[in-house]
Amino acid sequence: MGVFGKIFGNSDSKDTTDSAIAWNDLTELKQLDTLVAESADTPVIIFKHSTRCPVSRMALKNFENEYSIGEGEAKPYFLDLLEHRDISSEIASRFNVVHQSPQVLVIKKGQSVYDESHGEIDAGVVKGKI
Repeated sequence: MGVFGKIFGNSDSKDTTDSAIAWNDLTELKQLDTLVAESADTPVIIFKHSTRCPVSRMALKNFENEYSIGEGEAKPYFLDLLEHRDISSEIASRFNVVHQSPQVLVIKKGQSVYDESHGEIDAGVVKGKI
């Protein structure tokens, strides 16, 4: 493992074994319709992650470590954007946001009410948007 790997961890997959987040994998375009419908009652969080990027890995780890949203308060979705670039592109179009990686969005009533990327991703701010 290289120097960056030792600092940021292995970026080849999401390592959520210590995560308090019960991620829902976002793997199909049709799920976007489902999460929009869900957002009518429960806010939805989408975390877009590049599995090959150490900055994305660090942002994900920080987000997971700081996450304190109770189950049922929001529904968190995880998108591996290298595997599902089509979904990432549709998210940008549908929610009128610029594609970023890493990126977090909060969807309420079918609209993005918050999106942030890179070092600006903050689980406390996300909680405040719920």
